[in-house]
Amino acid sequence: MALASLIANIALVVTGAAVRLTDSGLGCPTWPRCTDGSYTTTSAMGVHGVIEFTNRLLGIALFVVALACFVVAWLQKPRRRRQVRLSLLVLLGIPGQGVVGGITVLTDLNPWVVGLHFLLSMALIAAAYALWHSTAEGDGPPVHLVTTPLRHLTLLLTLASAGVIVLGVVVTGSGPHSGDNGAKRNGLDPAAIAQAHADLVFLLIGLTAAVWLAFRAVNAPVPARAALTLLVIELSQGLIGFVQYFTHLPVALVAAHMLGASLVWTATIAVLLALRTRPAIPEAPTEAIPASLPTPAPSPSR
Repeated sequence: MALASLIANIALVVTGAAVRLTDSGLGCPTWPRCTDGSYTTTSAMGVHGVIEFTNRLLGIALFVVALACFVVAWLQKPRRRRQVRLSLLVLLGIPGQGVVGGITVLTDLNPWVVGLHFLLSMALIAAAYALWHSTAEGDGPPVHLVTTPLRHLTLLLTLASAGVIVLGVVVTGSGPHSGDNGAKRNGLDPAAIAQAHADLVFLLIGLTAAVWLAFRAVNAPVPARAALTLLVIELSQGLIGFVQYFTHLPVALVAAHMLGASLVWTATIAVLLALRTRPAIPEAPTEAIPASLPTPAPSPSR
């Protein structure tokens, strides 16, 4: 269920990209209804209404998956508080995400609100991955697998990855794919913001390569595998980014880049959580109780 929740959150990013890239952001021009008189799309809204309303339905499906995940975590025996908290965090985040999505519609796709909508999805993906990761470890105190300097370097990598995503959102807000032909842009120079974004991507790739080599040098195979996975995803995402920029942002490549951003962030969280392991909490020993008490010897007759 935790894995299903993670996949669903990533899938919603892709379907949200489809809404924006097909200019269907105002396919349902109001919220929470699709039109002033209907909660569902109507024939008058055309294909844009179908696309936007379908994305809203997928948001409801995501909530159902998160609710089921919380119920499973709650009913586990023994109940693990960390999993209950993480599943509840994901569950509560989805209605909040829906509200922000509604605000994007009511503000006619303000690029800053649209960007916040995407960043909240990244937060939910991080929580969903942490929940899934917890199913493969115990609840004991964390045991660090690498030294403090390497943990600090990995934290720097995580901050760089977050910065790349935030700048990517700003680049998107200045570009042509606004979600609707009449939606305004953030007014920043697309070329300048894209250059800053690319510079930070180079820093991120360099940090990831350094972290991977450092993990290998100290013989930390689990973090090293996670870092190598992140590096491969970053290089693939960088290639897509450069190609889409020089081919003037074709819709298919932009959608692939949105998926890649989700995967980069997921892999970043994977590296961060791979720095430690949590053993299972040992069960308290119980004193064996004899099945029956011995029968006392009969007293000698006098």
